[in-house]
Amino acid sequence: MSEESRDVEADPEPMTLSMPAVRPRVQPAGDGSAGEDPAAADSGSPDAAGAPKPAAPNSVAIDREDIRKLEAQLIGGPRTLKRREAAAEAGVSLLSARKLWRAMGFPNLDDDAVFFTEQDREALTTVIELVRDEQLTEEAAISIMRSIGQMTDRMVVWQIEALVEEMVVQRGIPDAEARKALVAALPGLIEPLEKTLVYAWKRQMNSAVQRLALRAEAGLASHDGSASDDNPLPLARAVGFADLVSYTSLSRQMNEKTLAHMVQRFEHKCAEIISVGGGRLVKTIGDEVLFNAETPEAGAEISLALAKAFTEDDLLPAARVSLVWGRVLSRLGDIYGPTVNLASRLTSLAEPGTVLTDASTAAALRNNDRFVLIPHQPRNVRGFGEIHPVTLARGTGPGLILD
Repeated sequence: MSEESRDVEADPEPMTLSMPAVRPRVQPAGDGSAGEDPAAADSGSPDAAGAPKPAAPNSVAIDREDIRKLEAQLIGGPRTLKRREAAAEAGVSLLSARKLWRAMGFPNLDDDAVFFTEQDREALTTVIELVRDEQLTEEAAISIMRSIGQMTDRMVVWQIEALVEEMVVQRGIPDAEARKALVAALPGLIEPLEKTLVYAWKRQMNSAVQRLALRAEAGLASHDGSASDDNPLPLARAVGFADLVSYTSLSRQMNEKTLAHMVQRFEHKCAEIISVGGGRLVKTIGDEVLFNAETPEAGAEISLALAKAFTEDDLLPAARVSLVWGRVLSRLGDIYGPTVNLASRLTSLAEPGTVLTDASTAAALRNNDRFVLIPHQPRNVRGFGEIHPVTLARGTGPGLILD
């Protein structure tokens, strides 16, 4: 997605999507061509007097046949199965099938709704067989299906909005027309997007396996050498937040387009820096990102790079950044625990453009000349009592190198 609007210069090589050439269907006034669905568009349908309504210039009409073909491509064919039939053919009770479908985000259906395809049945059978073969418990299968459903839902919305925005900017057409034109463009994009999705999932899974293997070889020890097998918070991580300064007041002064570009630029920069630093972007919450890293040093490098990047950015406000090394619980793609809560509290205490950490994290970084640690007076923090905040600054070395 492009980081810049038409009237603002940003990076010299902005990311753009190369859209395929699409010739939208232009509906001439009074055209009664075959295959038109009168319910799908107002233009061309007769008014009360029997005269056809004139079509808007360059109006893109959505052909219902295009929608049907696209659905068949996406869901693997016609809907031929009711929910009881799909469950029975997969050899599972309706109750168990409904648990999995609900985890995937499917709507509630009545017994007479013909909703499912053979592809749906095959997917259900695949998951059920994993449970029957005792590779997964039912609870684990439901959790995994929920992860797939939630992540792909967010991903699809993101991708559609990216494609619509690209059409609006590159073709100079209204948002509503871009959404109609996208229906015609999608058939040529489905296969490459699917291949890229599977490729990215395999690469991410491989990275996770490599991290898992490294931690296993190290005895799952934390940075201070203590074992974690019996700890209720089993993972030792560097946890950080980056929060844009004055985001609320700035957003009130911006139109929707400018605000969208600011948020996109913020998220893109965060994702790039965290990725280069070997960390993981856990989630974005409006003007704030939560990330983690495997070591205190990696977390410190990412934190300093984030603070520096937004201080030097001419289009974005500065950011407050925090970092805490400690134990977390990882569930549902998120992380939890006192370490996360403390990092969140420290963000509000940090000065714009700086990184704030706690005394324990500072102790883990003390003997590394890449970092300068500046202690402050103790502060009372809600839920933690008195803590000793420490500003983290750049010492020797260049820090993270971004392309």
